[in-house]
Amino acid sequence: MRHPSGRAPRAWRSASLVATAAALLALTTACGQEKGDQSPNGQNVGNQAPAKADGYGADDGYGADSGAADEGAGAKAKPAGQLAVWDSKKLGKVVTDSAGFTLYRFDKDTAQPPKSNCDAACLKLWPAAPADGAKAAPGVDGSLLGEVTGVDGTKQLTIDGWPMYRYAKDTKPGDAKGQGVGGVWYAAAPDGKKASPPAAGTDPSETAPDKTAPPEAAPADPAGLSTRKDPKLGEIVVDRNGMTVYRFTKDSAWPIKSNCVGACAEKWPAVAPVDKADTKGIAKKGYMTYDRPDGGKQQTIDCWPLYTFAGDKKPGDTNGQGVGGTWYAVSPDGKAVGAPR
Repeated sequence: MRHPSGRAPRAWRSASLVATAAALLALTTACGQEKGDQSPNGQNVGNQAPAKADGYGADDGYGADSGAADEGAGAKAKPAGQLAVWDSKKLGKVVTDSAGFTLYRFDKDTAQPPKSNCDAACLKLWPAAPADGAKAAPGVDGSLLGEVTGVDGTKQLTIDGWPMYRYAKDTKPGDAKGQGVGGVWYAAAPDGKKASPPAAGTDPSETAPDKTAPPEAAPADPAGLSTRKDPKLGEIVVDRNGMTVYRFTKDSAWPIKSNCVGACAEKWPAVAPVDKADTKGIAKKGYMTYDRPDGGKQQTIDCWPLYTFAGDKKPGDTNGQGVGGTWYAVSPDGKAVGAPR
């Protein structure tokens, strides 16, 4: 109801101002505050409802159920982006896309010459990973990457000639539910071969059980993000492979923004999203994913984008520390270790 003068009543205007202030507070608490894990450029990780199949798999002789196929029909395949390597105790080294989703190969395809034999119905269950914008995982020969035209005209990513796919029932990074489906689908290794755990050594002492020692439980796969004690830097964040995680001081946390693109992103690959449940010792404040300008997704801590460094060749390396006065290892709460205050 309006006032006879034509102006809104004072009580209504006050209520509107309060509502606006509350909405602004809800946004600004996402980064650097305890409340909320959302930002205008990020999305919550780990405390959200399970993702739908979103076009990543099903089974009609290809390895999942027809319901999943219907759900995935018409979904647009997402770019593979910056590839990464997941070192699984069960599967060995597995190649993933920029979001951390497992990539698969199909035994009915061929690598020489590259050819996809996954037809239209199959692609609803096992969407082709697009070749456009795909970049080799750090430490992997980029010349192994190629492309092939699929039956739907898509330029599909190949690794050493083998076409790459995703799987619908993989709903979060680190899933590998497509492994062995139908006896024809397998997680791909970084060189395009089927992923497989390291073979046991030929030394009998490596394979024969020690009957005098008590049985021990098999070690669990390392967390997607965890910490380690560095002798010089203290407690710092590392990825699943034990590689040091870094921050770029030219980025911003509010709004979340990465200023490392193009050639910079090749030297400093973005850390792919990691579910909150797949972390250990990491602060959950401002823990969310960021939609990068190059189309990939990137994990953040305290809303700061995270990276690894191509110059680090093995776990424990910190060759990126202090590079250019802008790159620093990350503390468990997201701070740049050793950066000038």
